[in-house]
Amino acid sequence: MPRVQIPVTPSVITWARERAGYSVEEAAKKFAKIAAWEAEEAYPTYPQLERLANTFKLPIAVFFFPEPPDLPPVSESFRTLPLGEFEQIPRQVKFLLRKAQALQLNLSELCQARNPAEHLITRDLEFADNVRLDVMAREVRDYIGISLEEQCAWGTDDDALKNWRKALSNVGVFVFKDAFRVPEYSGFCLYDEVFPIIYVNNSTAKTRQIFSLFHELAHLLFHTSGIDTIEDEYIATLTGPAQRIEILCNRFAAQFLVPEAAFRTAIAGNDANEDTAERLAAHFHVSREFVYRKFLDQGLITQEVYIEAANRWANQRVPGGTGGDFYWTKITYLGRDYIQLALSQYHQNRIDQNQLAEYLDSKPRHVGTLEEYFSQGDT
Repeated sequence: MPRVQIPVTPSVITWARERAGYSVEEAAKKFAKIAAWEAEEAYPTYPQLERLANTFKLPIAVFFFPEPPDLPPVSESFRTLPLGEFEQIPRQVKFLLRKAQALQLNLSELCQARNPAEHLITRDLEFADNVRLDVMAREVRDYIGISLEEQCAWGTDDDALKNWRKALSNVGVFVFKDAFRVPEYSGFCLYDEVFPIIYVNNSTAKTRQIFSLFHELAHLLFHTSGIDTIEDEYIATLTGPAQRIEILCNRFAAQFLVPEAAFRTAIAGNDANEDTAERLAAHFHVSREFVYRKFLDQGLITQEVYIEAANRWANQRVPGGTGGDFYWTKITYLGRDYIQLALSQYHQNRIDQNQLAEYLDSKPRHVGTLEEYFSQGDT
């Protein structure tokens, strides 16, 4: 029996393809009939719609809209990133940006367009680009409710990352992960008045992921999307408020994670060397390079000493693995709070298994096992 074709509005397919950055010729390598679909000479089947949604990183529900949704290009929310610089972003990262937008749409659907957090940090706090960083860091830490003493008491960098992720979710910022496969990019954020999100590169060190969380949080508090890269040469090409905000985001993350007063106390009576850097990095759950940058900024070491150590540590990094357990990886990438929202809707019979699979970016046959893993507790 032939599969039923779904009468999708052709302009919606065209919009989805163009938004994903595919030409008709490129898309035809994956969907042989896409030109016919866009010309309304044929229609896709439901399984083909599922593949379209997965490839173009959109909820499948979008393809049932009578016309393309009024969703602005993701580049428009990056106020501090010049369009030319945005165009240089690798395709894999742009793919994740579209995936992030799809997750924002998912959150809106799952939560009936209302952030589930009791308080939303990006709504309650906003800062000008001339803010004093110590004041900003103190206000943000008080709002999140995690003291420096509590931060330093966490056992491992992995514990610290999980706790920060949960703390941000509690104030309305969902954190997602993925293997970016582009090591120069550490993370990004997408600003939204209701569902601001942060995406971090799970292939980077835990301490780098922590730094990215707060670099991106600063962007969100300045009400702009942002991208965190290992090298920041492009900042020198910016001017005015855009440049100030990028510089502030880096300095805010440093000030928040290791306040100047706490740093001065910690190094009192100690030499600015690698042993001290190792100890302080473990204490604050930051990287050795982070501590050496603090040493450099305070004139305790030279630029040459900093560069030599930073390059040596970079060469010591162990390349990422080939992948772990599919289900634990999925839980790590989506986060427990997001998965719980989708499962809750499913168990209240508000969505079916196919919709649940779509929200969880999985096949329907996988969702039962994924829930079993989820029920085992934190990863």
